Amino acid sequence: MSLSRQIARFSLGLTYSDLPQNVVHEVKRYLYDSVGCAYGSMETPDVGAIRRIYDDMGGSGQATILGFGGKMPAVNASFLNSLMIRALDFNDIYWKEDPSHPSDLIPAALAAGELADSSMEEVITAIVLAYEFEQRMCLFAKPGVRERGWHHATLTQFVSPIAAGVLLGLSEDQLVHAIGISGCHNHTIGCPTAGKLTMMKNTVDPMAVQSGVLAALMAREGYSGTEEVFEGKEGLKHCFGEGWDDEALVGGLGESFKILECGMKAFPTEALSHTHLSATLKVMKGNNLSHKDIKEVVVTTIARACDILFDPHKYRPESRETADHSLPYCLAAAIVDGKITTASFTDEKIADPAIRETIDKIKGEASLEFEEMFPAKQPSRVRITTTDGREFEEYLEYPKGDPREPMTQEDLDAKFGGLCEGRLSEKRQQEVKEAIFSCEKMSCRDLMASLKADLV
Repeated sequence: MSLSRQIARFSLGLTYSDLPQNVVHEVKRYLYDSVGCAYGSMETPDVGAIRRIYDDMGGSGQATILGFGGKMPAVNASFLNSLMIRALDFNDIYWKEDPSHPSDLIPAALAAGELADSSMEEVITAIVLAYEFEQRMCLFAKPGVRERGWHHATLTQFVSPIAAGVLLGLSEDQLVHAIGISGCHNHTIGCPTAGKLTMMKNTVDPMAVQSGVLAALMAREGYSGTEEVFEGKEGLKHCFGEGWDDEALVGGLGESFKILECGMKAFPTEALSHTHLSATLKVMKGNNLSHKDIKEVVVTTIARACDILFDPHKYRPESRETADHSLPYCLAAAIVDGKITTASFTDEKIADPAIRETIDKIKGEASLEFEEMFPAKQPSRVRITTTDGREFEEYLEYPKGDPREPMTQEDLDAKFGGLCEGRLSEKRQQEVKEAIFSCEKMSCRDLMASLKADLV
């Protein structure tokens, strides 16, 4: 069978009863985390712009917008909801040969689930599939597509039609067609995360999510797509060159579930910055240092982190998108404020003279030894020298939120509460939490209706 047919057959055969309880619980944790990220992004300029465009378009009220509560066509809702989850760069992270944020795909399942009036048991199963194949796509190319100059939205285009298609009642042939339809036209070049960043950094993956929902709807109406979109002539493998692991993509399906290997974010920043932030904050707090004490900070990291996070644009960021992908800025803000939150990326904070002065004291150095350890480990060595000549060093191999040091429920509640500030009362926060963690008893439409913010 073709790779896409193997994927389609497994996806359509998986049922809620096949899922271990720890997998179901993990879906709820990621749904809770993602909904919190959506609440936190409700006032961002990018979310506002897309919402205005879609409000002007109008259309059938098929699917609900997270937090806002209004409805719009399912294809549009999948894009806007995915953008809301992604906009603060605070949602989940999986990084092997390639990086990805599998929760970007949750809105594909939610939109299709509302349109089809699915149960949340069915939606949970679709979310498991989204994580399964998004994470497997991160293992498929060796080296990953990121190392070939492409963005990980290139992976999402093949997975989003799966999350939508299993809920829209597609046949095996139709789901194969949907993967082929979406996979033909969403290859995303790497520039959204290179150099001076723009709103597109957080938008390209939601666009690939939206395209997958549309592809599933097209296939349901009889549209055909390329079956051998992975391995055929001028398919993905042909166009991107040598180095593919088919077993990583389709081997051992159902033996375990990849969602258990995904990580969450403790900081609203680019994933490769997290170990460095944890190490820096540990030094600063453990030795009672302030930014005025700092003479120099040297960060030893992997080569790709230096390339992504230390390029010249990152020393004078002018936007939230560049700042949260700038390790010098994130470290400087953490050193000055003793923490990193979504409030660390306002225009006022980006222009803070104390942060700008501290940025110039931060340097990065690449390590071949650390590169060989990645991605099994995400090593960081931070060495801080003070103005009075003292030197402190911290070494960490993975950040908070990694599956080896997972976010506790208390950590998640604190993150959710911070993101919901000004949006949900404490009572409503508890109600939303209870709804999500018992959602298998609900319909998708009922759950989405329960998530409207207090203040819109």
